[in-house]
Formats: sequence, C-alpha cells, structure tokens
Amino acid sequence: MSLQNTNITSKNYRKLSIQVSLTGFSFCCFDTLNNVITSFKEIKFDTTNKTPRIEDLFSNAFKTNPELKETYDEVMVIHNNNFSTFVPTALFDENYLGSYLQYTTKVFETDHFTFDQIPNYQMNSVYIPYVNINNFLIDNVGSFNSKHANSILVEKILDNSRNNDDKKMIVNFNHGNFEIIVVQNQKLLLFNSFEYNTPEDFIYYILFTAEQMSMNPESFKLELLGTISENDPFYAIAYKYVRHISFMDVSKLKEKNSFTTAQNQKHYILFQS
Repeated sequence: MSLQNTNITSKNYRKLSIQVSLTGFSFCCFDTLNNVITSFKEIKFDTTNKTPRIEDLFSNAFKTNPELKETYDEVMVIHNNNFSTFVPTALFDENYLGSYLQYTTKVFETDHFTFDQIPNYQMNSVYIPYVNINNFLIDNVGSFNSKHANSILVEKILDNSRNNDDKKMIVNFNHGNFEIIVVQNQKLLLFNSFEYNTPEDFIYYILFTAEQMSMNPESFKLELLGTISENDPFYAIAYKYVRHISFMDVSKLKEKNSFTTAQNQKHYILFQS
C-alpha cells in the first residue's frame, strides 16, 4: 500500500515532447491534468561553422534550457526526417523493416530501423531514427517513448477526414522539403515526401500528384500546414494553379495553448504529441 502511495505523490502530471532533427529541435511541456501546453521553445543549430557533432549541439542546448533537466512523468521524442514510409498491417513483417524503405530512401547495411503502430488505421510507419540523438537523450532524460513525426501527422489528418467522402490533399511544408498526403474518409490514399528548391518545384509536385490521383485542380481541396504563409511565393504559385486552397483549421488545437494560428500550423505535430 505504501508503495502505491509513493507512486501517486511522485506523479507530477507533466509531459515533455521533443521534436528532433539535424538542424535543431523544438520542445514543449504539457500539463497532462488539464491537457494544455505550458511552455514551448524552438532551437536552431548554428551549422555555419565547421560541422560539430550533433551530440555537442544538443548538449549545449540542454545546458542553457533548464526545462529539459526537470522531471516529467513521460517524455516523447519525435524524429523528424524524410526516411519513413507507411505499410498496411496485412503486408507488414517486423523482420524486413529495411526492405520497405529501400524504394524511397537510400538504405545502408548499418542503418537502424524501427516502426510505429497505427492500429486505428491498420498500418505501421517504418522509419530510420537518429540513433546518436537517441543515445544522447537516454543519457540526459532517461527512458522515453518515440515516434516519427509523419506517424503523428498522418494519424491526425486521417482522424480529421472522418465522414468526408471527397479526396483531399494536405501539404505539410518545411524548410527544404514537404509532405503530400491524400486522404478520403479516413483512408490514406497517398503519402510522399519531396525536396524542393524553387516555387516551381513545389507546384510541379503538387500538380503531378494531383494528376496521378485523378484530382482536378479546379475542384479538389488543398490544405496547407507547416511554415508556409500567405505572403510567400510558394503560397502564391499554389494559389495560382489550385482553385480551392486554404490553411488547415487549427482552432481546436489553439484552445489548448496560447500560441498564434501560424505557430499552431507550424508546430502541428509537436503540439499534438
């Protein structure tokens, strides 16, 4: 009985989520009792100098952000890269994780593969995590759960597509690359990640995907997420070629935090982890 009591008193109803990449990371703290975000920070690494070890960049950031040293009931680490793919449960075999990625990613013998289960949609997300970052975090925050950013993104988009029988395209726009997701009433029809340099690259991939999916730019709905805004040339070119374009509605998510609409669109994945 006394053991049980200690567990209850040591619970502090705080959760830490960290979204990691090679160019920096962002983190937020949740009050899990009231389901709200209490703090948030984005850290960009300075990679202009000679390339330091990623562990050193993380180490420096941990020293200057005391929230990362505090105690949490749960820590979630989100891997943000484009080394991921989705596999229907019926076709999934845990012994062949690398083979699912070899068609979309350059795979090496030394790569470590892992997967997230997405049971609500009978599929798994297979991906290559950042092993060196994981090792650093084990030493610094202890045990944690981890997921791929795209697992959270796709699951949320599928949840939001309930009872909508139209094919819809969602673009999650980031620096240097973006994801295209096509859904129809909780079915994932397409997921792909593209690298881009120019607005022309961006619209080419959108229109090419639409053509492959028999979606007419005059009628399908395109929703945008991520770092894209109304006053940049990427939005302007999409607006020119796609009739029904909008930003994803994040009003429900905004109710749980004090951040702007743009921040909720940019950190849609982190804020829902």
